[in-house]
Amino acid sequence: MTASPNPAVTEYITRAQSQARIVPDIPGHVPLIPIARVGIVGAGTMGGGIAMNFANAGIPVKLIETQAPALERGLATVRRNYENSARKGRITAEDVEARMSLLSGSLSLDALGDCDLVIEAVYEDMAVKKQIFTRLDGIAKNGAILATNTSGLNIDEIASVTRRPEAVIGLHFFSPANVMKLVEVVRADKTSQSVIATCMDLAHRLGKIAVLVGVCPGFVGNRMLYPRQVQAEQLLFEGAMPWDVDRALCEFGFPMGPFQMADLAGLDIGWTRETSRGETLRDVLCEQGRLGQKTRAGFYDYDENRKHTPSPITEKAVRDFSSRQGKTRRVVSDSEILERCLYPLINEGARVLEERKALRASDIDVVWLYGYGWPKDRGGPMYYADSVGLEKITARLQDFARSHGTAFEPASLLATLASQGRGFLSV
Repeated sequence: MTASPNPAVTEYITRAQSQARIVPDIPGHVPLIPIARVGIVGAGTMGGGIAMNFANAGIPVKLIETQAPALERGLATVRRNYENSARKGRITAEDVEARMSLLSGSLSLDALGDCDLVIEAVYEDMAVKKQIFTRLDGIAKNGAILATNTSGLNIDEIASVTRRPEAVIGLHFFSPANVMKLVEVVRADKTSQSVIATCMDLAHRLGKIAVLVGVCPGFVGNRMLYPRQVQAEQLLFEGAMPWDVDRALCEFGFPMGPFQMADLAGLDIGWTRETSRGETLRDVLCEQGRLGQKTRAGFYDYDENRKHTPSPITEKAVRDFSSRQGKTRRVVSDSEILERCLYPLINEGARVLEERKALRASDIDVVWLYGYGWPKDRGGPMYYADSVGLEKITARLQDFARSHGTAFEPASLLATLASQGRGFLSV
C-alpha cells in the first residue's frame, strides 16, 4: 500500500507540476488561438472520453463516426457516464442535460469546417490517420488546430500529408480520458509556438496536467513503459509467475502490476486469431480464449466480481515456455523483480532526456505520476533514481548487461551523472 508522501516529496511534486507548464523557448506573449468549437473524429472509448472533458468545460463538441450505430453508441455511453456521476451525487441531473446539449454527432467530416480544434481519436493505424488528416486539411478552416490522440505514432509523418504542418500537434489523452489527469502534448518538428501554447493552456482549462514531449516511438510514458514490460515477461521465463511480478510492483506502490494491467486492457489488443502462431505467451492465452477480465480469464482467473486469483492454466503455459526456451527455472526475489522492471525504465528515461524528448527530469516524473500510477510517496522514476543513487543503478544495470545482454547497457547520460556523483534533477 502506498504511504503518504513526506513534505519534501509533496513539495517536489507541486513544483514539478508547476514547472511542466513552462516551455522555455515559447515567450509568454505568444498569442493563443481561441477555442470555441471542437470536433472529435471517432466516438469510441477515447473519443467519447475526450469529448466529456470539453463538455465539462462548457465547450461545444461535434463527434464524428462513419456509421450511425457507432455514433449512437458513443453518445449513449457518454450519457450513461454522466448519469452514473449524477447517481453518485457528483453532478446534478440538470448538469447531465446541460453537458449533453453541448454534444452533437455527424457521419461526415465536412461537419468540422467551423471547428477551432479537431482531435483525431481513431485506432492506431498510420494509413488511416494519414487519410483522415489529408481530408481534414481540405475541410478545416484556416487557423484551426489539427491534433492526433495517437499514443506513439510519428506525428511528423501524419503532419506531412497536410499543407499546414505548423497546425498539427499530438494531444495524447490517457484512458479513461474523462478521468485521467495527464495529457502528453506532443510537439512535432513544424508545430507553431501558438499551437503549442494554446494546447498547453487548453489542457489546464480542462483540468488536466499537460507535459510537453517530443516525437519518438511511444513519446515519453509508453517509451519508458516498454522496457518494463519486456523485463516483466522475461522474468516469467526465468522463474517468476505473473502474480509474483505484480505483487512486487504493487508492494512498491503501483495500483496494479503489468499483468493485471494487461488483463484489464484486454490481451487481444492488436492480436488476431488468423495470424496467431502461438509464438508468445499472449498468443497462447488468447488462442485459449483467455482475453483478460472481459472473458473472466487472462493471466489470472476472475470471478463474477472481477476478483482475480492465480491461474493454473497460465502457470502451465509459463512453465512450458521456459522449457521451450531451454531455461532452468530459479527463485526470483522481489528485489530482483523491482530492479529488473524499474532500472531499465529509468535508463530509458535517461535516453529521453539525452534526446531532449522531455524538457526536464521532473516532467518525466509528472508523466509517470499522473499517467501510469507511479506511487506519489516515491516522487516519480527520476526522483526515485536520485534517491537510490545513480551509481548504484548504473552498477546494477552493468551487472544485468553482463548476465542478460546489451539491453541493460547504461545510457550515456546516466553513466556520466553517476561518475560525477550527480542526480537527474541536477540536469
